[in-house]
Amino acid sequence: MPSVHLADRGVVRVSGEDAKSFLDNLITCDLDRVSAHTARLGALLTPQGKILFDFIVFQAPQEIGGAYYLDVLKVFAPDLAKRLGFYKLRAKVAVEDLSESLAIVAGWDAARPDDEAGLVVEDPRLPALGWRALVAAQDAAEFGKDPAEAYHAHRIALGVPEGGRDFLFGDAFPHEALMDQLKGVDFDKGCYVGQEVVSRMQHRGTARTRIVPALYEGGFAADVGVEVTAGEKALGTTGTGAQGRGLLMIRLDRAADALRAGEVIRAGGIPVRLEKPSWIGFPFPGEAELPS
Repeated sequence: MPSVHLADRGVVRVSGEDAKSFLDNLITCDLDRVSAHTARLGALLTPQGKILFDFIVFQAPQEIGGAYYLDVLKVFAPDLAKRLGFYKLRAKVAVEDLSESLAIVAGWDAARPDDEAGLVVEDPRLPALGWRALVAAQDAAEFGKDPAEAYHAHRIALGVPEGGRDFLFGDAFPHEALMDQLKGVDFDKGCYVGQEVVSRMQHRGTARTRIVPALYEGGFAADVGVEVTAGEKALGTTGTGAQGRGLLMIRLDRAADALRAGEVIRAGGIPVRLEKPSWIGFPFPGEAELPS
């Protein structure tokens, strides 16, 4: 019954009477869908629509102020807080990096902590990921008793990417990072930074590069950032891997052409088989309807 302290995750708090409207005008998810019991995957984008930071948005109960907490890769928490500060202008908000006093714990096939322990929610990306909790840093070891590698193996097996691990910040669009599949972009909300580009990709169906799960032959996974090929053609690069499974950022059309031609796809020289999870809704390499 695994539960893990994700020590590589930090927390940025956005509070104040304008906190909701301030964030809603900046990030990809709709804060009307976030509450004390429901989190949401979101991102802050460049004006060109590429991901600067991805995070999970928690909200404290209204009776204690209703502040928003952004669960982000810890090394990027200071930069996220600084970037949000640039947008603050006259908004009545406070932005704070609380990564030293707060911690993130995740669990699956395990009993959830009581609500008194902190903010506890179902992982908003995929129910199979389990639960996620924001707790006091001094309490993290009590709830997260397994190694972080167990969480990442679980995540990778489910096909769920994370920024800074499976794609580079400033280099990937939300569709490429599967945020459209994992409820990280709300297409019916108002404007936010980069919204025009993301909406155009959605409506025109122009996302040709995607992260996809793969099963490695032989039970080993390639290192992060090595080339994925088929024959003489480059398809993309590898993301994280564990226990013979991995995530690949590849061109879907090139992978489809390779499979139609009977070519073997290799990641770091290791043969792989692409696997489509049930939650992915876009045409997948190997399916007849995927155009070349």
